[in-house]
Order: sequence, then structure tokens, then C-alpha cells
Amino acid sequence: MKILAVCGFGVGSSMVLKMSLDKVVKELGIDATVENTDISTAKATDADVYFTSHELLPELQESTKNPVYPIKKYMDTAEVKEKLNEYLSEKG
Repeated sequence: MKILAVCGFGVGSSMVLKMSLDKVVKELGIDATVENTDISTAKATDADVYFTSHELLPELQESTKNPVYPIKKYMDTAEVKEKLNEYLSEKG
């Protein structure tokens, strides 16, 4: 499974979000690759699921058919875990 953490420039906040996603993926024992990137690259990159801010959500949803989940607090692993579990349960 490929997971993308997306922010405006692909540097600061997406790296923080990637670190939280890495922790949650490890905790859940999921076989996944987590990468961080900027919004422009994310639009052209195929991933199973995308995590981003509420601000970038509409723009990212327009450019992919795969699920996009907004995260309010990038360092909150409980929120990240909740959204990842939501994705996993919807995926089946």
C-alpha cells in the first residue's frame, strides 16, 4: 500500500504528517510505504490513499479517484490512526 502525506510545498508539515503516519503504520502492522510530497507532485502521483490538510482537501480530491483524508493536527497520532482505520475499513 502506498500512502502520501501532502502539504503545500512538500517540506515541513508533510514531513511531520509522514512521521505520524509511519508510527501508526508500524503500530498497526500494516505493510505500507509512506512518502511526503507537495500538492503538485501529489496530483500526478498515484497512491492508495492521501492524507493532507483541510485547506488542500478539495484540490487534491479533484485530481484523484482514490480516497483523501484531511488531518487537523499532524502530530496527533490518535487522529491519524482514526483516519487510517477509517480508510482500511472502507477499503474492506
